[in-house]
Amino acid sequence: MAVNSYDVIVIGASTGGPKTVEKLLMELPGDLGVAVLIVQHMPKGFTKSFADRLNRCCAIEVLEASDGIRIEKNKVYIAPGGYHMEVIKGEKIILTDGPSIWGVKPAVDKLFVSISKVWKGHAISVILTGMGRDGAEGTKAIKAVGGTTISQDEESCVIYGMPKAAYETGAVDYVLPLDKIGFKIKSLLNKR
Repeated sequence: MAVNSYDVIVIGASTGGPKTVEKLLMELPGDLGVAVLIVQHMPKGFTKSFADRLNRCCAIEVLEASDGIRIEKNKVYIAPGGYHMEVIKGEKIILTDGPSIWGVKPAVDKLFVSISKVWKGHAISVILTGMGRDGAEGTKAIKAVGGTTISQDEESCVIYGMPKAAYETGAVDYVLPLDKIGFKIKSLLNKR
């Protein structure tokens, strides 16, 4: 089997996500070698301070995404509350103000599906703790184009909704406790 090479990691989280995302990002080095894009369900006005806080405590640079920004390696982009975040060819982020999906905006599915179209099998997706089923369709989309998919296990989740919905699609490669996800990401990237 051919070894995949990765260009991007996408992460989706909701209830219980801020601390979970922080814990995961703190395990990743500053020279990760790929870009990281995150949808954390949060209302407008909260994502900037969330990104700033993560930037202060993590080795990798973290910022709130802005419309039209070019995606760079070794940076983490947090979707701003109240906007869907997608990627387009040319590796740029676009923010849209479309209708909520699954009652949320930003939606994990919107980001993951766009990633599957641009980066195809060169993506790793991670679904973390959260209510509902946002991210399940996106996980399927990334798996369908040859990407690698991870979901958090039930025991380490605050709410086992989103990871469970992703797992139930049959498209999840690895179900892992939170403290093993960072290690798995690093081991996948080291295989490049």
